[in-house]
Amino acid sequence: MGATLDLIISIVRTPAILVALIAVLGLVLQKKNFSDVMTGGIKTFIGFLVLSGGAGIVSGSLAPMGKMFIHAFNVQGVIPNNEAVVAEVLVTYGSSTALIMLVSMIVNVLLARFTNFKYIYLSGHVMLYMSAMLAVIMSVAGFSTWPLILLGGLILGVADTLMPALLQPFMREVTKTDSVALAHTGDFGYFISGVVAKAFGDKSKSTEDLNIPKSVSFLRDSTVSITLTMVVIYVILAIFAGPAYVGKMSGDVNYIVFAIIQAGTFAAGVYVILAGVRLILNEIIPAFKGISESLVPNAVPALDCPIIFPYAPNAVIVGFFSSFVGGVLSMFAMIGLHTVIVIPGVVAHFMCGATSGVIGNAVGGRRGAIIGAFVQGIFISFLPLALIPVLGKVGLGNAMFSDSDFGIVGSYVGWLGHAGGVAAIAAGILIAFVLFILASVFVGRRSSHKTATTAK
Repeated sequence: MGATLDLIISIVRTPAILVALIAVLGLVLQKKNFSDVMTGGIKTFIGFLVLSGGAGIVSGSLAPMGKMFIHAFNVQGVIPNNEAVVAEVLVTYGSSTALIMLVSMIVNVLLARFTNFKYIYLSGHVMLYMSAMLAVIMSVAGFSTWPLILLGGLILGVADTLMPALLQPFMREVTKTDSVALAHTGDFGYFISGVVAKAFGDKSKSTEDLNIPKSVSFLRDSTVSITLTMVVIYVILAIFAGPAYVGKMSGDVNYIVFAIIQAGTFAAGVYVILAGVRLILNEIIPAFKGISESLVPNAVPALDCPIIFPYAPNAVIVGFFSSFVGGVLSMFAMIGLHTVIVIPGVVAHFMCGATSGVIGNAVGGRRGAIIGAFVQGIFISFLPLALIPVLGKVGLGNAMFSDSDFGIVGSYVGWLGHAGGVAAIAAGILIAFVLFILASVFVGRRSSHKTATTAK
């Protein structure tokens, strides 16, 4: 039994396998022939491996950048890094984390089947991270094993169904379709950035329509422009950090050459991510039709944030830098306020900032991309301050959960525990579930009213 559970958990926490199996299921439900099923499943599997490989390349190239930034500006504090925190949490809370995740997936499918929010959350790795956070918070609050697993799975299942629904109006602006949604732990932050971008942006001027003179027309190629931009940033940071410090990472390679190589590696990683995304979309959308028709009517697959990067490659870089600037300014504000200092996590600001930039550009053009991502950067910088006190000993380390959904869900559950312990958290989770159901009923009635009005 233990080995079987371990196999199931290993599959659901591995996006490449999970989504490939879902693609296979969708194709089987459409009664496709064996050749089509194998082709769709394998291409989806490879697409996610390509995407994951690209994300790994990007993360690896950004790590030296973060270290150079900390050394150059001589700052110490908490660094938002999901992987570092989860690695520590799983040592003590591994079983609870896995079971919360499993329950949340069941809840998500049931809610998609029986409510008006039809989103199936398919980003297994971030589901694992959220499950780990809830396992810690609810254990610190005093929950015993099974109530922790069931209620933790319930609140995560609700969040995994609601967050893509909340963001879908903005996703519709990006993709011009309802065939795909966004499943990432930054969804709430993307919603905030979308609202701000729409309010203060100018949709008529896109980041993808920059007026570039013929003499520098090579900058129209996103790979070239990303490379050159990152070279400038890396070289400046390397100079400020100094050859002695950078030399510890570069070995025998000259520190300036090392910076240029890392910038090129970053651009290569982005290129790989975009290739993986295209491969996945070509397979998963048609395959999901079978699930939509048979198991969960009108189901929409919610996928990880790089899925929207190809829609506006220039906005990816604009969003990254705007978010990072928001993080840097937030850090200096924390120094002035004498709070815990949250050092800008380069990977977090890239993934969340880039996504906010694409969404901001779709609803508010260049200005929307800049402002939306900037606000999102401030948002994910200050949210960890609310999360640190509710994580017990885990919150005392030098790493912290990043992304907005951790702060929103974690703070809601954690501060309820601070206020009233186990009973307050249980009541709060049940209230959230009831509000979710009421929101679903409201959405259903509103859709019915629109349909009736259109018919008239």
